[in-house]
Amino acid sequence: MGGNPTVREGAEGRRQRVAEKPARRTTGNPVNEPQKLDVHVVERESVTALLYLAPRNTRQAVTIILGHGAGANQLSGFMRMVAGGLAARGFDVLTFNFLYSERGRRLPDPKPKLESCYLAVIEAALKHKKLKGNRLVIGGKSMGGRIASQVAAALSDPRSDISKQASRSIEIDGLVFLGYPLHPPGRPEKLRAEHLKDIRAPMLFVQGARDAFGAPDEIRTVMKQQRFKGEIFPIESGDHSFKVPKSSALPQQQVYELAMDKIAQWVGAPND
Repeated sequence: MGGNPTVREGAEGRRQRVAEKPARRTTGNPVNEPQKLDVHVVERESVTALLYLAPRNTRQAVTIILGHGAGANQLSGFMRMVAGGLAARGFDVLTFNFLYSERGRRLPDPKPKLESCYLAVIEAALKHKKLKGNRLVIGGKSMGGRIASQVAAALSDPRSDISKQASRSIEIDGLVFLGYPLHPPGRPEKLRAEHLKDIRAPMLFVQGARDAFGAPDEIRTVMKQQRFKGEIFPIESGDHSFKVPKSSALPQQQVYELAMDKIAQWVGAPND
């Protein structure tokens, strides 16, 4: 997985509310309405997932799982746009709600509960008859991507709680971060990156140049310090949700399309 191009930022974190405007139609082949799935997490708790299947004639045999950010669920305009856009580009995309957002709560669950939920969705994808044999890429928007990275790091350690919870051996082929929350805004010293060096799969950071949660140069610095490999796709003038100023040289939708093109190119390329 690899490659190169460039684009632009917006705010996610906890400032967004649940449902945004309907996603705009994206380029590529038409995608059917997503299939609704029920994913069992713990005891009597389950979450809703949406499966965006790629058109048969363009399927790449890759499943991409995307978790939502802290302040918006899987029905946000951003999540629906990216899921539909990547499905139109040939990938089977699975989005889901974390338990707290499924229950309509604002405050995210504790870390173990978030990770257990993500793991349950991974296992559901691996068991799904239409996704069997697919390569697996995980990630998400802001917090969703961070939790995916924590799960991937934990799976590399057979002694971790997540590895012990897993019902099977799980091979992750790549991670895609849609605005990785490297640190809280204005708190660059409070890094959320110590675990990244433990991830064995390739990583793609799609990051706004004006991202208050961590600019591309900050991620580059962490990569060098921790000595792990990853690719950064900077969104020129973009914020945490890749939104660009109206004065930008590119219209907003084109910025999103270029980001999705990059993800498709990176995911579809063979591993180094």
